Amino acid sequence: MSTQLHDGITEEAVRQLSEERNEPDWLLETRLDALDELDSLDFPSVIQTPGRTWTNLEDLDFESLVEPHKQTEQKELEVDEDATVVPFHRALDDADLESLVKEHFGSVVSTTENRLTALSTALFTTGTVIYVPSNVDAEDVKVRTTMNGRSLFNYTLVVTEKNASVTILERQDTGDELESRSDSERASGDEPRAGERYYSGIVEVAAGENSYVQYGSLQDFDQQTYNYTVKRGDADTYSTIDWIEGNLGSRLTKTAVSTELNGDSSETQIVGAFFGHDDQHFDLESAVWHRAEHTTADLVTRGVIDDHARSVYEGVQDVGRDAWDTSSYQRENTLMLSDESEADASPKLIINNHDTEASHSATVGQIDKEDLFYMENRAVPEQTAKNMLVEGFYVPVLEEIAVDELRDDLEERIHERLN
Repeated sequence: MSTQLHDGITEEAVRQLSEERNEPDWLLETRLDALDELDSLDFPSVIQTPGRTWTNLEDLDFESLVEPHKQTEQKELEVDEDATVVPFHRALDDADLESLVKEHFGSVVSTTENRLTALSTALFTTGTVIYVPSNVDAEDVKVRTTMNGRSLFNYTLVVTEKNASVTILERQDTGDELESRSDSERASGDEPRAGERYYSGIVEVAAGENSYVQYGSLQDFDQQTYNYTVKRGDADTYSTIDWIEGNLGSRLTKTAVSTELNGDSSETQIVGAFFGHDDQHFDLESAVWHRAEHTTADLVTRGVIDDHARSVYEGVQDVGRDAWDTSSYQRENTLMLSDESEADASPKLIINNHDTEASHSATVGQIDKEDLFYMENRAVPEQTAKNMLVEGFYVPVLEEIAVDELRDDLEERIHERLN
């Protein structure tokens, strides 16, 4: 195998990462297979409108930011005593947990789904395994990842057995300032702009029969970080997977959150909130695949963009031929606070079964001038009035967030940004 994409992304580097972590042979082979496929894989798909590609992933040199052996982070775990929550590589030291990881690793998100998932598979150094056995209700599982290096590849696996439940709150941010690269690295022409970073995260959720998983995430990287994340769940019979996705930080975020409803009477909800300013760019995808009977989905996203920020949203509801008695709903709303901001939304319904109740909607617009005029004429200062209208705009999506701590954090960060 002769694959070499960028300095440091080599078979030797992958083998060294695996050896340093004392990984089993099957995981090393999975890494090497992903590396071998890199050159033949495309970047993740993005929305294109006539004459325009909204997110030009291929033009971004992610690989120049990758430093395989300098991935540093601080991981904080708060765990429920009834659940098993351990760092990824510690799970491999336990025979039963290793068997669990081997069974599910790459089963929901393909390791070679696209160029960026393959890169993450080949080079990941950190992660978390969350396992909830049958008939256990686990709460207050918290994972905080603070990225300190120039690049970080993170993997999370969640497995719930029959009749189990778990609520997970994940936070992601940046910490230490970056060290300057060496003279030789700068001379090679690979020096990115000062402070730039790349984070990649993959989350796989396997929800067993009649189990419940609620996964809340708040991303607040600094605005020189490029962020790529994939979160996907496989819902078994009578199971529920609910996602809460908050995006506030990063220079560019490309994220995909989705659920495969493969079991009869399974359900999912995907709640999203974002707030972009300066020159931030958010490319957000929500998707649900109805594959079994009597399945239900609700997708709701609200976001605000200001200054020169841009957002693009794609929502997909795919109803299969065997998905009888399906209920699927989607709504997305974006509020633009400046004339220089840009937003686009593309909700999609793909229905292959007539026994379906489904709807989708998306709006993009600015603050209602009549509302603003009404408030100003009642002695509310203009900026205060705008802030009140923005905070009110988020209320419908905040009301859908069942995790109190995450809802409070989002409200606080939105208030801070407005002020």
